Amino acid sequence: MKRIILLFFCFHLLFANRLFAQQDVQMPKLDNPMSVSYLKKKLRKSHPRLVLNSSIERDVKKKIQSDPIVKNYYAAIKINAEKLMDKPLLERIVTGRRLLSVSREMLYRVNMLGMVYRMEKDPDVLSRLNDEVIAVCNFSDWNPSHYLDVAEMAMAVALAIDWGYDGLPRSTIDMAINALIEKGIKPSWPENGKNPGWAYGGNNWNQVCNGGMIAASVAIAEKDPELAAKTIQRALDGIPNALASYLPDGVYPEGSTYWGYGTGFTVITCAMLESAFGTDFGHTKHEAYMNSAIFRVLCNAPTGWYYNFADCGDRRGQNADDILAWFAAKTGNKTFFEADRLMIPADRMNRLSRLGGAALVWIAQYKEKPGADIPSVWAGRGHNPIAIFTGENGYYFGGKGGRATTSHGNMDAGSFIFELQGVRWVVDPGNQDYHELEKTGFDLWANCQDCQRWTLLTKNNFGHSTLTINDRMQKVNGEATLLELKEGDRPEVVFDITAPYEGMLKSAKRTFTKDGAASIIVTDEIETSPETKTIRWQLMTTADVELTKGGAILRQDGKTLKLNNLSHPEYQLSLVSFDPAPLELDRQIKGLKRIDLIVPAWTCKNGKETIKIQLTK
Repeated sequence: MKRIILLFFCFHLLFANRLFAQQDVQMPKLDNPMSVSYLKKKLRKSHPRLVLNSSIERDVKKKIQSDPIVKNYYAAIKINAEKLMDKPLLERIVTGRRLLSVSREMLYRVNMLGMVYRMEKDPDVLSRLNDEVIAVCNFSDWNPSHYLDVAEMAMAVALAIDWGYDGLPRSTIDMAINALIEKGIKPSWPENGKNPGWAYGGNNWNQVCNGGMIAASVAIAEKDPELAAKTIQRALDGIPNALASYLPDGVYPEGSTYWGYGTGFTVITCAMLESAFGTDFGHTKHEAYMNSAIFRVLCNAPTGWYYNFADCGDRRGQNADDILAWFAAKTGNKTFFEADRLMIPADRMNRLSRLGGAALVWIAQYKEKPGADIPSVWAGRGHNPIAIFTGENGYYFGGKGGRATTSHGNMDAGSFIFELQGVRWVVDPGNQDYHELEKTGFDLWANCQDCQRWTLLTKNNFGHSTLTINDRMQKVNGEATLLELKEGDRPEVVFDITAPYEGMLKSAKRTFTKDGAASIIVTDEIETSPETKTIRWQLMTTADVELTKGGAILRQDGKTLKLNNLSHPEYQLSLVSFDPAPLELDRQIKGLKRIDLIVPAWTCKNGKETIKIQLTK
C-alpha cells in the first residue's frame, strides 16, 4: 500500500511540475536528395507548379463556389487586385540601404493579381501582371547588398511567371527567367566561393532568402538545371539551421511578428515544394516548428496587443492570421483557423498580406479535425524562453528569460507584461522603426556590451520590468534560463536570471506565481556579492500611478490595479517618468513611467534578499 501511495505521489509531482534541464537538442534535418537528375525527374513539368498545381487549383475553384469562408476571402483578394489596376508601376527606389518596401509591394501585387488570374483568366489582370513583371525586371539590380530585398523580389517574379505562364508573352517569361538568374540567384553565389551568411544562418534571413531562391530555382530549372539544383540543394541543407531556432518547444526567439515573417516564408516554401515536387522534404516532421503555432496563438493577448518582446510589433490587425491558417490546414486544429476574422465582409477587411494570394490555397485546404486545446499555462524553452498564463476576465501574463544577443533581442531577461480586464497594466516598450534610427547614423545592429543599440530605452533593461543592479546594464551574453513550470490551480514559473548580472551579484532567481484569478506575484530570490551596491525592482506602465503606503494604485480606462509590496512594505516606492523619453531617438510613448523599489545591498541580511510584489485587482 505504501508503495502505491509513493508511486501516486511521484506521478502527481511529475504531472504538476515540469523541470527544464538545459540540454543539447538534436539539430533538425531535411531530406535532401536534390541533384540535377532528381530535379529533372521529380519537378512537375506543367504550370502552375508553385503553391498551385492543376489538382490544387481545381480544388480551390470548387471551394470558392461551395465554402463561404473561401468565397469571402477570395472576394477580398479580388478587391485588393482591383485597387492595383491603376496604381503606378514600381520603381527602383532605395530607402536607406533597403529596396525591401518595393520588393514587398511587388510580392503583394503578384499574390493579388496572380491569384485572380489563375481563378478567372481575366485578360486585363494578366496584362497588368505582365507590366509589373517587366517593370521590376528592368531594374538595374534587386539590391543584393541587402539580400532580403532580392529574395522577396525573386519570389514575386517566380510566382508571377509561374501563375501567368499560360498567358504571359514568351518575351516576358524569358526576360523574367534571365532576371531571376542574373539578379536573383547568381548574386547568392559569391565569386570567392563562400556561402552568404544567411544561407546557413539561424534567423529569419535564412527562411526568407532560401525561400526566395527555391522559388527562383524552380522557375529557371529548364534553362539552367545545374544552377537550380545546387541552389535548392543548398537551401535544403541550410533551412534546418532556421528550424533549429524553434527548438525545443516552438518559441520563435525574435518574437511574434517576426514569427509571422520568418514562418510565413517557411510556410510558402513548404507549399511550393509540395506543389512542385510532391513533398516538403520533411518540414512538417519537426515538432518544434509545428508547435510554434501554439506559441503564435498564445502571444495574442486579450487586449489585441501581442506579447511584444524582442523587436515585435505592438498589436495585431483585424484580418485573420493567414500564416496560422497553414498550420490549421496541416493539423485540422480549429484554434489555428480564425474563421470569424476570415468572415469579416470582404470590403471591410484591411489590405491583405503579401502572401495572401497563396494563403487562399491553405485556407481552402483546411478540414477540421479533433485537436488539442490551447493550454492556459504554457512555457517554452530555447534561445528566448517564455512563459504565458491566461484566464478569465482578460487575465494575461507573459514572462521571459533569454539573452540580449539573441537575434532582435533586448536586455529584457526577467521582464514581464500583465493584463487584466482589458487593460495592459505592465507594458513592454516594444520596437522602433529601423530606418528612422539608421538614417541618423545610429548603429542599431552591433550588439557588443558597449554598443549603441543598448542606449535606447526599448533595448536596455532600464526600460523593462525586470531588475537593474548597481544602475548598470545587463550583460549582453548572460542567458537567463527557464528552470521550472508548475501547473495546476496555482501555476508558477521560475527563471534563473543570474547570468545577465554576472559580476554584479552572486545569484538571482525570479518566480512568477498566479495566486488567484486576478493576481500575479513576482518573487526575486537574490544572493548579493561584494560588488552588489543596489538592487532596483522595476515595473513599466502607462497607467496613472498613485504611490501609497506599502505599494501603489494604478488607474487606467476607468479600472484600478493594486501593487502590494509584500516583502518591503516599509519602503516607499518611487516613480520615474519617461514621457518624454531620455533620448531624442528613443521611442516616445505617452504616459510611460517606471515604478521602482530600490533596496540597498547593505540591508540584505547574510547577503540574501527576497523581493515579493503582488499585482491584484
